[in-house]
Amino acid sequence: MAKEQNVIDAELIREVESLIEAQNSEELKMTLAEMHPADIAELAEELSADEARYIYRLLDNETAADVLVEMDDDERNELLENIPSETIARKFIDSMDTDDAVDIIRDMDEEKQEEVLSHIEDIEQAGDIVDLLKYDEDTAGGLMGTEMVVVNENWSMPECLREMRLQAEDMDDIYYVYVVDDEERLQGLFPLKKMITSPSVSKVKHVMDKDIISCHVDTPVDEVVQLIEKYNLVAVPVVDSIGRLVGQITVDDVIDELREQTEHDYQQAAGLAQDIETDDSVWKQMRARVPWLLLGMVGGILVSVILGFFDDTIAKYPALAIFIPLIGGMGGNVGTQSSAIVVQGLANNSLDSGNLFRQLLKELMVALINACVISLLVFIYNFFCYGGQSPVAYSVSISLFAVIIFASLFGTFVPMVLDKLKIDPAIATGPFVTITNDLVGMLIYMGITVLMSQAMG
Repeated sequence: MAKEQNVIDAELIREVESLIEAQNSEELKMTLAEMHPADIAELAEELSADEARYIYRLLDNETAADVLVEMDDDERNELLENIPSETIARKFIDSMDTDDAVDIIRDMDEEKQEEVLSHIEDIEQAGDIVDLLKYDEDTAGGLMGTEMVVVNENWSMPECLREMRLQAEDMDDIYYVYVVDDEERLQGLFPLKKMITSPSVSKVKHVMDKDIISCHVDTPVDEVVQLIEKYNLVAVPVVDSIGRLVGQITVDDVIDELREQTEHDYQQAAGLAQDIETDDSVWKQMRARVPWLLLGMVGGILVSVILGFFDDTIAKYPALAIFIPLIGGMGGNVGTQSSAIVVQGLANNSLDSGNLFRQLLKELMVALINACVISLLVFIYNFFCYGGQSPVAYSVSISLFAVIIFASLFGTFVPMVLDKLKIDPAIATGPFVTITNDLVGMLIYMGITVLMSQAMG
């Protein structure tokens, strides 16, 4: 039966809370039966942990497992905290794909993991989960699942069809049919069309597609994402060091990973020290924000110290103070633009950190054009406002020109060097570039103004 798309509004939440308070489980079951697992997960996140557990007790095991997978990590961990390990294993894990089960079990402490694994009824599934837990979660091995349809290259068409039917019974979705040899090494893909058009006496190896794209268990997740995106795959097989097929990564896993990476990069660029959500506690949000804010405070103090050294110059030409925000803001904006472009290029492999000189040269050309346009417009404005005899008209434009050039090159250089050092280049965007450009920009601005005043004095 098709599930109704539900909007989780305040009215529905109040209705569910009333049913829970009245212990009206029958009506609540009917309400939940009409909802998609993703909607139930969203509803559970709006309820208290006790109310959410009450809802889960009313769901069948398969639906409960689907709902748990859809939940936010923090909310899910809070829900599972007070549920016995045996219940977690029997009601949730037994009905999950291995990759989803691994994601949930990985967040538990070691003792809880062992308890849950010991209560899983399917020994083969438990063994697969244990094997997957050994892989780093940021690699293909840590993201893959073991549920897939696999056929032997030496099977005939009837034998292949019979085995595929048996394997497919326990699977929700079938993306590809993989072909292996007698040593379980990946040999190719079995096109389903060939099953219909090929004679029954044909062997799989005579009709399989040998042109197959795969990844290694140790391949970083971001490279797997790029692989699926580049070749428009719905799944990619994962092999071990000797080419044996050990699992597959599906496009839905990649979408989740891509979303998490995007959120992570965005938060780092905004100056957040760790991943946070809007519903996280005040203390957690404060700890994530304060490090870069403190660094920004130090940067601001250093800027004021720099300006303090030039208080005589500012007192002589008060108009200089008007353009301090322009110099600082322009440097920060240009630097952030440059670093954001580089970080994006590094992320999608359109840019190689080994081509540092070429990228710097390209950025310099862009910066020269931008700097000429902006500094000229500002000079025209200042010329009419302060006249051609004032150092302000010249120092502001020259400073802007120099700051734009520096900020562009600095914003390009830093993320490429960080990437070469195997450090996440996303931290180069936002606060780090802005603070550095503020400091250097003020030094350039004041230094050029002093030189211009002396030359015209």
